[in-house]
Amino acid sequence: MAFDISRRFLLTGSAGAAVAGLTACATSSAGSAVAQGAFTPENASVENPYLLGAPEGVALLSRNENPYGPAQSAKDMIAYAASKGAYYTSGEATMMLKEMIAERHGVTPDHVALSTGSGEILSAIALHYGPNGPIVAPRLFWDTTALYASNLGMAEISRVPLTAGMEIDLPAMESMVTESTGLVQLCNPNNPTGLVLPGDVIRPAVARMAAKTTVVVDEAYIELANDEEGTTCIPLIKEGHDVIVTRTFSKIYGMAGIRMGYLIAKPETAQKIQSVVMSWTPSTSIAAAIGSYNDMDFINFSKGKIVEAREMVTTTLDALGLEYLPSQTNFVYFKSGKEANAVQEAMASRMISVRGQYMDYNEWTRVSMGFIEDVDRFCKALPEVLA
Repeated sequence: MAFDISRRFLLTGSAGAAVAGLTACATSSAGSAVAQGAFTPENASVENPYLLGAPEGVALLSRNENPYGPAQSAKDMIAYAASKGAYYTSGEATMMLKEMIAERHGVTPDHVALSTGSGEILSAIALHYGPNGPIVAPRLFWDTTALYASNLGMAEISRVPLTAGMEIDLPAMESMVTESTGLVQLCNPNNPTGLVLPGDVIRPAVARMAAKTTVVVDEAYIELANDEEGTTCIPLIKEGHDVIVTRTFSKIYGMAGIRMGYLIAKPETAQKIQSVVMSWTPSTSIAAAIGSYNDMDFINFSKGKIVEAREMVTTTLDALGLEYLPSQTNFVYFKSGKEANAVQEAMASRMISVRGQYMDYNEWTRVSMGFIEDVDRFCKALPEVLA
């Protein structure tokens, strides 16, 4: 159900080459790949930025965005917030969103901290915990925020190789964690692999590691998992473990450009991180989140479209006999047998933007689930690109 519009008063001061998408840098060795990271600023840039959204005629399938958002419930509240743009975000609106999040997850508002996207709050976490010791993480994960702290000289990332099946190797990670570890960082479902660690696997491991140091689990794609409630690590927080879970409105809610995210943690941890986030969340972001957070009609529609597109891609990959990882996200990671950057360039020549190479995984390509018609273009172009 969409948010009741009558409560909006709480937001007032009172009560071309762009189609190449994400440019990847090929590396010559495993060591240089690790040093570079998977999500460097260079890899995340476009040569000719466009104003907003995809250029005309371009199938934008490179950035894990959800073009079906924002929901109308979010747009209505954004319009209202814009009319009150002269005012800073009110404390009442901020608390209302915290209360909505807390109610859904069975915690108190004191367990919740808000930020402009989960990227900001993950960066704040890395800056806070990085100086205490190494950040232990999988070799391949969404490492932008950890790299942010590393590039400032405030953190060192200790990467643990993936398993042969490209899954996060939890036993190997556990063996590296000690009391001198600054932070453990996980992404579940993982990006760019799309793989999920089920709850009965990840929760016991996280609990054991949290007995030695803080563990943060990035759950940006969790609403797209087959069993969200059975997969999330939020129950560990309610049990008192030193665990932080981050979430975003960028994926299932289709609000990547609106910038809204949050964490759930022990109250003292939430307050500590809230005090060091680097910006003040705009009223438009808070308003959009309030409007759409409980809009289950949109959430179900959004997930349905993503799953439909994902099935189109995997059907195409099956027909071509290509290896891919079983995704529970809004993207698919597949092995084409060709250089990922070459696939990216060939798709770009057809006005289709896909992700290029990550680290030294040179034959693996990530394609995001966009509009159905854009995914259809990708599926039809792929046999030609790989011929």
